[in-house]
Amino acid sequence: MRVAALISGGKDSCYNMMQCIAAGHQIVALANLRPAENQVESDELDSYMYQTVGHHAIDLYAEAMSLPLYRRTIRGKSVDTGQVYTRCEGDEVEDLYELLKLVKEKEEVEGISVGAILSDYQRVRVENVCKRLNLQPLAYLWQRNQEDLLREMISSNIQAIIIKVAALGLDPDKHLGKTLDQMEPYLLELSKKYGVHVCGEGGEYETFTLDCPLFKKKIIVDSSEVVIHSADAFAPVAYLRFLELHLEDKASKFEIDNDLKRKLRYVHCLCVCSSITDERVKNFISSDFFSDSQLITKNFANVYSFKSSL
Repeated sequence: MRVAALISGGKDSCYNMMQCIAAGHQIVALANLRPAENQVESDELDSYMYQTVGHHAIDLYAEAMSLPLYRRTIRGKSVDTGQVYTRCEGDEVEDLYELLKLVKEKEEVEGISVGAILSDYQRVRVENVCKRLNLQPLAYLWQRNQEDLLREMISSNIQAIIIKVAALGLDPDKHLGKTLDQMEPYLLELSKKYGVHVCGEGGEYETFTLDCPLFKKKIIVDSSEVVIHSADAFAPVAYLRFLELHLEDKASKFEIDNDLKRKLRYVHCLCVCSSITDERVKNFISSDFFSDSQLITKNFANVYSFKSSL
């Protein structure tokens, strides 16, 4: 399936793209929603839907992947915040609709890669947009165990750094700019102490991907500054603003090698088995033949829509 990836620059949208490719899909374009450049404090937009911190580096992200990038300015607000979304003029969801409508027209895509893990608010709205455009949402991370996901992202060579903190126990001076690998033990500790979502699904932190197996080049941060958004005594909100960046050639060949593909496909089997109740289907997916062949690339591709877990 020809797929466009909805990206924020973070780890989740990146890892979901890797899952799409392992499932046999082709990423042909990237799509991103950004704040208006002339907006005060435009790096951190008050949005229920979109990560905007790090948006200045998205052009380099697309260049690192050698893929066309489609961007649209977020003009709307969070108008309809109910559990069920209906088309609403002036809502930020309509910006997503217009963006994906353009991508579909230009790139003839059939599916959209979405890195959502836990937010029903996002799920409902992405499903609404995709249904209106007759697009298949592909959300391989949906409702996965977050500790497992974080571990998989690190082992899959996703080099992402923390670019925003907003939780008890996360210190702007200590933790901004740290890699996932460096932060994993501490995030697990915070999860046990305070119930912090290990993958940041409660808004505790955000990331930006500097390198991964999908990148032909890696992103280097030459300089950045810390911006304090809210100086709360216990849980300050702060983010990194990138000032200078550049792309650098990678020493190793750009590809998802066969070993990594097998690992990702095995994850597919575990993921599907956790959301399917038909024991005959579970047994088939869990079989050695299925886990070592083409897996879910054809018959079970649609299992990974958000609706698989409803």
